[in-house]
Amino acid sequence: MPEGDTVYRTARRLTDALGGSTLRRGELHHPRLSTVDLAGRVLHTVRPVGKHLVLRFDRDLSLHCHLKLDGSWRLVPTPGRLPINHRTRAVLADDTTAALGQALHDMALLRTAEEHRLVGHLGPDLLAEDWSDTHAAEAADRLAATPDRELAESLLDQTVMAGVGNVYKNELCFLLGVSPWTPVSEVDAAETVRLARDLLLRNALRANRNTTGNPRPGQSLWVYGRNRADCLRCGERVHLRSRGERVTYFCPRCQPGPVR
Repeated sequence: MPEGDTVYRTARRLTDALGGSTLRRGELHHPRLSTVDLAGRVLHTVRPVGKHLVLRFDRDLSLHCHLKLDGSWRLVPTPGRLPINHRTRAVLADDTTAALGQALHDMALLRTAEEHRLVGHLGPDLLAEDWSDTHAAEAADRLAATPDRELAESLLDQTVMAGVGNVYKNELCFLLGVSPWTPVSEVDAAETVRLARDLLLRNALRANRNTTGNPRPGQSLWVYGRNRADCLRCGERVHLRSRGERVTYFCPRCQPGPVR
């Protein structure tokens, strides 16, 4: 599931592969952007912002996209036949490498100077290269601003802090030792932000997400995806609650508090 760590890693891979290159092919397979031709432009860098990606080109042009639940970017060698299919939304290629954007969402072209129009509403980016105590304090203040809100809901709110998705929501609640439905007022906002950034940082460049520190198969996450298994800490059966597309996992023994 793409979350802040996945987006960060994707941005790094795209920048390493195509950063500074003049595109020989630049297609956007999107109804509003189908006539755009990016061939001849230089892709300077790819900027991750929480769960958003912004690809910056020369001449003050940026491409914004979101991976949501199923989006991805795939790198393949060129020349040669590219594995383009009905899910391909972007094709960016130079003489040696092609980046294929699969199932991308919320695609938009805009001036680089106006990127804030699409990402300016987000809270502090937990994987920002220039993260500072000021960012941490702002995120903590935003989290604490709604004391009666359920913690799990606040963690998913990208206007509070950007980068946490459903996997990290579940893992953070477990590590904080509280039920996902615990009011925000009952946790330390600053510690929650610190822990969230720490988890994302530890996984930013790791292909296989791990929050437990245990590399053995099936033991890389504390509770997420373990509804048919026992808690790694206490042995109690992990419980599952589902609401729409979101699923919540928790250990009733390790995470006391309200349950929905």
